[in-house]
Amino acid sequence: MLPSPAAIIHHLLFYGSGGGLWSETAPRSPPVAVAVTALAGLALLAAVFYSATSRGHIKSPWSRRKRKTPLSPQQWRSLFTLEGRLRDGGLNFLKKVRSGGIHPSIRAEVWPYLLGVRYNLNSSKEERDAVRTQNRKEYEKLRKQCRRLLKQYDKSCSSKQLSEKLIQDAQSPSSEEVESARESFSSGEKTPDSGFGDDTATMLLEGDNSLRSADDSTLNTESSDTDSSEDAEVIRATTPSDGREDKGSDILTKGISPSLNTGMPSANQTTEDFLTWQRIIRVDAVRANADWIPYSYQQATVSETRARHCAEAVRLRDYDHLEPHRIFHASRLVAILEAYAIYDPEIGYCQGMSDLLSPIITIITDDHEAFWCFVGFMRKARHNFRLDEVGIRRQLKIVSKIIQFKDLHLYRHLQKLQADDCFFVYRMVVVLFRRELSLEQTMNLWEVMWANQAAVRAGVGKSAWSRIRQRAPPTDDLLLYAVAASVLQRRKLIIQKYNSMEDILRECNSMAGHLDVWKLLDDAHDLVVTLNEKIESSL
Repeated sequence: MLPSPAAIIHHLLFYGSGGGLWSETAPRSPPVAVAVTALAGLALLAAVFYSATSRGHIKSPWSRRKRKTPLSPQQWRSLFTLEGRLRDGGLNFLKKVRSGGIHPSIRAEVWPYLLGVRYNLNSSKEERDAVRTQNRKEYEKLRKQCRRLLKQYDKSCSSKQLSEKLIQDAQSPSSEEVESARESFSSGEKTPDSGFGDDTATMLLEGDNSLRSADDSTLNTESSDTDSSEDAEVIRATTPSDGREDKGSDILTKGISPSLNTGMPSANQTTEDFLTWQRIIRVDAVRANADWIPYSYQQATVSETRARHCAEAVRLRDYDHLEPHRIFHASRLVAILEAYAIYDPEIGYCQGMSDLLSPIITIITDDHEAFWCFVGFMRKARHNFRLDEVGIRRQLKIVSKIIQFKDLHLYRHLQKLQADDCFFVYRMVVVLFRRELSLEQTMNLWEVMWANQAAVRAGVGKSAWSRIRQRAPPTDDLLLYAVAASVLQRRKLIIQKYNSMEDILRECNSMAGHLDVWKLLDDAHDLVVTLNEKIESSL
């Protein structure tokens, strides 16, 4: 056991160092000796403190002792200059959010900054207003394209029905083939683009729920054309459209975001993919839970007339069993997720994306702003939904390495159970703890995570703030350290009682409602401090 710093200083002051310059034979002036010895003691104290922090004993910003209150409305307003720019390039803003999250009353204002909605932390109010106007126009173009694709599908179905009737009247020998082709086109069967790589991945995402199928009865979305002049109204909870129409080029050929739409498939292929995506979007939308209601009084009290009007505008069906607020929420999910499927056709839509969007549309009441917040969110989350699963497998590999470096005994037990690939935390990684935490705790976690990612984008990861004050640099992978922490918190139970990967999977699914987000972040911080450099060098 090391002596206390006070005992070391006391020993040096009264007894000297016992050799070298401080030996009994060396002449010295008592006052100078005392002063120099005191400085040496303080240096040793600093070394002891540094050693302790290097071992990960430094208190995290999420520990009970250090955790700060959320960013308040008053603090938020004080962060801006008269020109509407964040002071210090947003550094104090990010530190505050990273430590305590955001007060619920200002989330709608703050989230776009964290998610990088096409403006950076140094932007002025005038610059942000111009970006919002452009964002609105581009979102409305996407919605128009969605309606156009559905119209094309309706016309295609009508033409096929007429052709089939003529063929049947003529008793054509190819009528059976025509019928088969028609059923293949409109059956709604899943394609590889409609979900994760295999049924196992879907079961892991769904937990104990049965597999969702695109053949579910709620997929009956084909109907007569409901697109009208009223449909041009993009669903919003507050702000009306400015009524201006953009005459820009068709996004199927030129795209809206070169970074996402480069190498876009042909128009026919995009249309067929979109029809698959929109069916599954509607299934997930009508099944969305209602835990968001306490966070949005305005949306929770929407009238039935307005809710049904919004549902018709996006051609939602089989919603009669839902209350008006759930119909309205489902309609907004459909509108934004369809637009995203067109915006990012490489990803399109996969199950789980509605879980990520639901909290955003709860807080952000204007659809075009919510859409671009979702785009910002998906900047880091979209690799979770890639068909080749490269992104998700990389993340599971990081979780596995964290466990291996932190707790070799637990890791070897997972190896014995053939669970060392950590596939049992698939759902936590894909939907970012949305199924394991309450909505409030989910938003707390996401805000901290977004602040970390914004800090990385702003280039503060190597600053004095991260090196000296936290000694845990902002990281894009904070979520993965939190996932590993949730497993390590249950290490004893896993080692002593579980004998298969299925046992561990059930334990992970049972975590829902039993996790403390701040304890999770506190443990994740310790893992970042001790393992971040080692993990990065091992990849």
